[in-house]
Parts: sequence; structure tokens; C-alpha cells
Amino acid sequence: MKIKISTFILLLSTINVSAQKTTILIIGDDLSADYFGFFPGYGDTVDVPNIRYLANNGVVFTNHMANPVCSSTRTTILTGRYSFRTGVGGIVGGAGGSNQLDTAEITIPKLLKLYNPNIGKANIGKWHLHQPNPAANLLNPLKMGYDHFEGPFIGQLPTFTNWTKYTNGVSSVITNYATTENVNNAVTWLKNQNNKPVFLWLAFNAPHDPLHLPPINLHNYKTLSGTTNDIRNNPKQYFKAMIQAWDKELGRLFDSLKAMNRFDSTDFIFIGDNGNTPRTAQIADTSKAKGTVYQYGVHTPMIIAGSSVVNKKRMSNALINSVDIFSTVLELQGNTNWQNQIPVNKPVDSKSILPILKNTATEIRPWQFSEIFKLIHDSDEAKTIKNMDYKLIHFDYGKTEFYNLKKDPLETKSLNDYWSMSADESYNYDYLCSQYIQLTNSTRPCIVTGVMDINKVSHLKVFPNPFTKYIQIENLKPNFIVELYNSIGVKIYAGTQIEMQDFSSLTKGIYFIKIENSTYKIVKQ
Repeated sequence: MKIKISTFILLLSTINVSAQKTTILIIGDDLSADYFGFFPGYGDTVDVPNIRYLANNGVVFTNHMANPVCSSTRTTILTGRYSFRTGVGGIVGGAGGSNQLDTAEITIPKLLKLYNPNIGKANIGKWHLHQPNPAANLLNPLKMGYDHFEGPFIGQLPTFTNWTKYTNGVSSVITNYATTENVNNAVTWLKNQNNKPVFLWLAFNAPHDPLHLPPINLHNYKTLSGTTNDIRNNPKQYFKAMIQAWDKELGRLFDSLKAMNRFDSTDFIFIGDNGNTPRTAQIADTSKAKGTVYQYGVHTPMIIAGSSVVNKKRMSNALINSVDIFSTVLELQGNTNWQNQIPVNKPVDSKSILPILKNTATEIRPWQFSEIFKLIHDSDEAKTIKNMDYKLIHFDYGKTEFYNLKKDPLETKSLNDYWSMSADESYNYDYLCSQYIQLTNSTRPCIVTGVMDINKVSHLKVFPNPFTKYIQIENLKPNFIVELYNSIGVKIYAGTQIEMQDFSSLTKGIYFIKIENSTYKIVKQ
């Protein structure tokens, strides 16, 4: 069979582009959306032409939710699993402490290797999922599926110009500027991949503390002195300079990819891992910044740009969780069968963002979830579940808060009286509470502070509440019709023999019992 020369050249071109498929995850450390003018509601605060290039050549996601601290967010991305499943709920080695990530977890690089052993897989930059001691831990990135790890192991560098780098377990002292070193290492590794498809996890320490004055050629903040006193008095200016230096080095990465003929076949995923610290936060109540599940602590920037995006320069308000990066990376690299490679005892929470990138869908999930928990407990430990307009926060010490984000986006006043909520507010409260209970298998109802005991509003008593199998109703007259509804109004039962019914098969969550003109809320656990 003869093949036309033009067809043959086209075939070779297609094979070449496929072979060079590149996916790069770029993580900014302690970075909220409010320093980027292309996110709605924020003005231009930093000149970042390279990140803006991504925004103009991809999809800007305005509703990305991460966890409120570094280690736990990175774990959700790497495994596609919420932190209560992996046990990494806080900062490994940091304030409050956290469990380290189990190396037996199924990860992005492990599944990529299973899909195609030829894919290059590297983590360049911050690790922060294990302690550097014992020394055997330094090889954990390789155990987690990477071919190459090069960067600092801990969360915060002592300085950006004198720090310890580990390269596949071997330590070295680096005096090169950390952001520059990260890009140097990434470029070197990419060059060595020749024509292979690659996944690069590029995790910068910037703009995380310590705040400092970057090299003069990397930013435009020429009036900053860099003294301790000046940094103390002007933390946000130094934060901006660090962001700009980071963006400048991203431009060098882009130029290197172009020189390698990889840029046009690259997909970039850019995110912040959690909100800004209190001293760099641009909100009045800085107690709701990094380390909390309030919006400022968990709402971070996200852009996906590159060859896989259809109809570029779009903005999406779809609800996205950091866990969703897991399946998205796998599918960008062609592994669309990853669900069948997940053990039954390792449920994955990730939803692929690919339909939005392909412009075939506008949403992938009805709610978002975030959490923080620590080895040394404190009052910030909490879980939160949010849909487009409402947010439920369940603190580990017992308090529950509920916010109407349409009216109160800064979460200044919790709706603490269920009986005074509007119909829309109570519906969304019940829906989110029910979803929260089902997700977490909570044995404690998420009742907002101040909610009236439903058994005091009538002579009837519905018990036990919560229930697991049977529902009893004290003082119920014979032959009264009793109806049972789920949280979205679907009738489960109607009749006169509810006390004889076995409801053990019902999913956990909020239910309602209706008797004549009275409605009673009850929780299935």
C-alpha cells in the first residue's frame, strides 16, 4: 500500500506532538486570588505578564477551593482524596502538626507509570509531605512514583539564598535564589526527557515567608530597601516583589519550553495552595486567613491553559476542588481509564475538569469540601462544605456556622437560627448538612447554634434523633398518616405504621417527618 508523502509527514507530526505531551502543575505557596487583577472583584496589584498570559490562553476558575494549609492541599492533589481519608490534615512538621502521607497511597505519578512507563515524572521544588528525618524519608518522592525529585523537603526555607536542596535523597547547600533554582532545575530535567511525554509538579516556595527583597533584576519594586524594619512595615510590598520575581522566572521557563519545541503541546495548571497569611491578607478580619476554612483561607487562584483548552480566554465559576487536579492530570496525559485502577478500599474524590476545558460542560460537582485537623488540637480545626451560594462550617469542638455567601461573602454573620431562615436558606442548609453527613460518616448532626429543639414545638416527640434504623413517635394518635421526606423533598414513606419500618438502608443525612401541619427534622446516622 502506498502512502502519500504529505499524509506520512502529517502522521509523523501527530506522533511527535503526542509523544511530547507535557503537563506542568505550577503551585504558588500561600497565595490568594486577590493579588491578581484578572480574578473578578480584584484590581491589578502585581504586574505578572506570564501568569496573565495563561489567563488569556486558558480558563480562569473563579471558584477553586483548596485546604487552608500547604501539606494537606498537596496531599489532596497527589492522591485525589480528601484529607480525612489520608490522615494528612495539617502542616507536616509545622504548627499543630500533621500525620505524614502514607507512601502506599495511590498517586498521580504511580498511575501515570502504570498507564505509560515512558512518561517522565518529576517533582521540582517544595515537597512538605514528610519529615526529612529519618534519612530514608528523603527517598519517599521516588516511592510515591516520581522518577526525579529535586528541591527543599520542608515547608519554609530559612532564607531564599541559603537553603538545603535534596536531589533524589542527596543533600546540597544552595546559595542560588530559590525561585531561580527551581526553574533552573525544571529546565534541566525537561531537556533530559528528550521526546518523552512528561508530568512536572513545579512547587515554588514563593511567595511563602520569609518575606524578603528578591534579586533586583526580577522585580520592579526598586524603592524597597530590604531591611528587617522595612519588611516589617511594608510586608505586602515585599510579597508583591516575590510574586513578580516568581512570574519573571516563569517567563524563562516558558522561553525554555519554546526552545525545546514543547510549549505548544504543554498544558499548564496554575494554583495557590491556600490563602495568604494574616500579614499579607487583603481583608479586614485577618483571623479568617491562612489556616482557617473561611473563604479567604481556602479560595485560591486557578488557571488551566494550553493545548487542551478549547475556546481559550474563558472564565468559569464552576465549583472546583483541589482533589480534582488528580484526575485532570491523568486524563490530560491520556489515562481516561484511571477509575478502574483504583483499589476499592482507596476511594477517590476527584472529578475531572476536562469537560470544562473541552467546553462540553459548565460544572463538574454540586459542592466543594475543605478541612483542617491537627495532631495538637485547636479551635481552627473544622470541615466545611459549600455550594455556589451557601457555606456550612462544622468546627471540631462542636460549633456550626452557616453563611449566605450571596449576601455575606466575607462571612461576617452566621445564620444561627434555623427557624428564622428564609425558605432558600433552610433548604440549602439541610442539603449541605445532609451531604456533609453522607461524605464524612459523621455521627454528630451539624445543627447550627441556636436551633430550636424540634421536639419542643409540639406535643409529639420524634426519637431517637439521630436514628439509625427505627423511628418512634410518642403521643401519635392511631391512624394518623406520617410522611418521611429526604433533604431535597423526595417522599420516602407515607402511612400509619412508620414505627414498624426498617430505615437502616437510608443514606446518612437530614430527613423530615410530616404529621398533619407539623414538620419535624431528624438525622439519619
